[in-house]
Amino acid sequence: MLKNFRNATLALGIAVYLMCLWTAPAAASLMGSSPSNGSPSDSVRMIEVEKIQKALEQRIVTDKLVACGMNPAEVKSKLSQMSDDQIHMLAQASDNVLAGGDGIGVVIGVLVIILLVIVIMKLLDKEIIIR
Repeated sequence: MLKNFRNATLALGIAVYLMCLWTAPAAASLMGSSPSNGSPSDSVRMIEVEKIQKALEQRIVTDKLVACGMNPAEVKSKLSQMSDDQIHMLAQASDNVLAGGDGIGVVIGVLVIILLVIVIMKLLDKEIIIR
């Protein structure tokens, strides 16, 4: 009898927990700010134009533009003539330019992996023979 009561109490406790106490995590994030005198689309456009201009300041991008026969003044004048969709697409592409590096991180990562393999091999008393 005590075993049946314990099982029923356990089942009831789990049911109460699942129905009342188990909550889903809340999703929260920061809202973007917009100026009070302009429309939100204008502020988004300004932010995206700033991203593009920051990407244009990169030496790699400037060198590519010069190789294509354009100077930075031409690019800035064409930037003001672009539509919102074109600006948005270019801003997304400029995020990739800003996220990229010069390859030093990759080289350091490979060297760390090689060092870890060597340390593991030494700990296992294995010999490393390079011919």
